Amino acid sequence: MISRALAPSHASSFFLLGQRGTGKSTFLRERFAAGSECLWVDLLDVDTETRLMRRPTALADQLEAFRRDHPTARWVVIDGIQKVPSLLDVVHREIERGHFLFALTGSSARRLRRGGPNLLAGRAFTYHLFPLTHRELAGAMPLEDMMRFGTLPRLLQLPVTSDRQEFLRAYANTYLREEIIADQAVRKLPPFRAFLEVAAQTSGRIVNYSAIARDVGSDPVTVKSYFEVLVDTLIGFTLEPWHESVRRRQRTAPKFYLADLGVRAALARRLELPVVPRTYEFGEAFEHLVIADVIRLASYGRRDWTFSYLRTKDDAEIDLIIDRPGMARACVEIKSSEVVDPIDASRLARLSADISNAEPFLFSLDRTPQRIAGVTCLHWTDGLTALGL
Repeated sequence: MISRALAPSHASSFFLLGQRGTGKSTFLRERFAAGSECLWVDLLDVDTETRLMRRPTALADQLEAFRRDHPTARWVVIDGIQKVPSLLDVVHREIERGHFLFALTGSSARRLRRGGPNLLAGRAFTYHLFPLTHRELAGAMPLEDMMRFGTLPRLLQLPVTSDRQEFLRAYANTYLREEIIADQAVRKLPPFRAFLEVAAQTSGRIVNYSAIARDVGSDPVTVKSYFEVLVDTLIGFTLEPWHESVRRRQRTAPKFYLADLGVRAALARRLELPVVPRTYEFGEAFEHLVIADVIRLASYGRRDWTFSYLRTKDDAEIDLIIDRPGMARACVEIKSSEVVDPIDASRLARLSADISNAEPFLFSLDRTPQRIAGVTCLHWTDGLTALGL
């Protein structure tokens, strides 16, 4: 059994958000399985969804009956709250009454905001559950498999390559489109289908809205809204360009990443291609994996960090800049080489010298820790620890 890094509060109601397939339901069933009375409302069940959609106040009746039968019970799980956002009004009222604590799972922050402004106005904490990190996997999946197939938990039950490919194809072709349609955020599906493939092919790169719009037969404003949908549904995330001036930062395009490398491969139609060491594709996937792991572990550790990247006018780049309150600003360069190249470290040292309060790191597959030109060079797994994760 995989031990997840997330540790939600035991004393407050909370939202547990994450793209479908990250194990939200499994996580909560394990949390409330032993020695706790818990009411489970499963909105993934069509009959339950239909009944509560027609009459949301029926939830209040159900809660009252449960309280009579289980007077010491404290927790209520509502699985798939984004399917009936109007239930948040009932939940809000029940939280105010103080009889229950709620664990609410969802995959679309956009739909929740439509149903309950500000996610119950601070009366419930918000946590995110992601695809598995390397620490949670603890060696259960080789690095090359993590980069080729991603780290959705279901993959651990599918050791055969063909089964993994079929799962990811179904996930990309069925779930993503269903989720977007249910979110009612996209009116014209044909250009959005084309957009998904292009977004996957360019994942990890600076977004060029105009070029993508030409490729998919749409316009830049619509394409930008498509990216916002993927971020709101937790299917992807962005890195903003770094600059100490927030105003200047907003004038440059972000980088976009699909949250899971396996989903990226499925959408880009690259599932049948292995990730071969010492190739450009390997380096690109490795960088993607490390950045995603940093963001996931920072979220689980409740770090109030912000993440960005730097690209100069001469195309020199720092892959990841992390603003860590109370700590030096981490400037991280990510290389997939098994032996650190001093030229890479020296280049990072020069770039980070122009950034105030900077601490440069070079993460790679080299297991020998080194200090080159003032840059801390570490194996990437040790590097995450050095960042404070």
